[in-house]
Amino acid sequence: MHPAIETSGKAGSDPAFPDPHFAAYSFVDRIAEFAPGRRARGYFAIPGSLDAFPAALVAEAIGQLAAWCAMDAIDFRGRPVAGLATETRIFTDAMPGDMLELVADLHECNDEAVAYDGHADVGGRRIVELVDCLGPMLPVAEFDAPDALRARLALLRHGGAAPGRFRGVYEVGVDVTEHARGAELRARVDVPEAAPFFADHFPRRPVFPATLLLDMQIRLALKLARERSEAARPSRVTHVKMRSFIVPSQKLDIDIKLGAAENGMAKAMMSAKTDDRIVASARLEIAMDAK
Repeated sequence: MHPAIETSGKAGSDPAFPDPHFAAYSFVDRIAEFAPGRRARGYFAIPGSLDAFPAALVAEAIGQLAAWCAMDAIDFRGRPVAGLATETRIFTDAMPGDMLELVADLHECNDEAVAYDGHADVGGRRIVELVDCLGPMLPVAEFDAPDALRARLALLRHGGAAPGRFRGVYEVGVDVTEHARGAELRARVDVPEAAPFFADHFPRRPVFPATLLLDMQIRLALKLARERSEAARPSRVTHVKMRSFIVPSQKLDIDIKLGAAENGMAKAMMSAKTDDRIVASARLEIAMDAK
């Protein structure tokens, strides 16, 4: 089972886009409105060649737009890493070929952290909404070259980057180890030693993306829910906590427990451990009835 986007090749393998930096896990093509430290509005064209573009990656796109606004406001001394949303509302799916309109509204921004809300729309239709996000700021030079980031932001604000650079997430295998139908599931994930997305996340200090882990967890939870009802769909993610960075070659044990449905909604408790230590956890609300 492969919970990430499945592709026919690795990101960055296309000769037209040989460098995976700003391609393999970057989801802002153009910034149309920019008020440093306050607000940004941008766009990302989801390539039509993809099989899917899940809600976790839409949330990542909103977070990346907020990060550009925050980094510029403090002159690239720091960057937000492992930003968490108190609530992620999932309204509908974004589809390959869609143009995402991204908005990030910053409430506070300094060298310590950035606090923001944000949303993503397609054609005026709300896709994902982030509420009460917090991104701790860490020294930017630990993760990427400040000058490269400055140059990238200038490109995004003045003309935009070439669309279509993203080729899908490098496939990460998930091995289901225990499965109680419609109730509980455990799985093992071997974080790769190397993958194209590390070129964006991050060139100087590779970190497994929290949103990619969240996508895996959501897909596994939906597998359980759809064993009860084929109409099950994700509605809201809350209580997301990242306790430490996930690094290359780390082994993760994912645990999903799906509770009973009440008023057409079931809650899944999701966690990831390494060496019996919890590194990430979240709750997912799943609508069980077709609307």
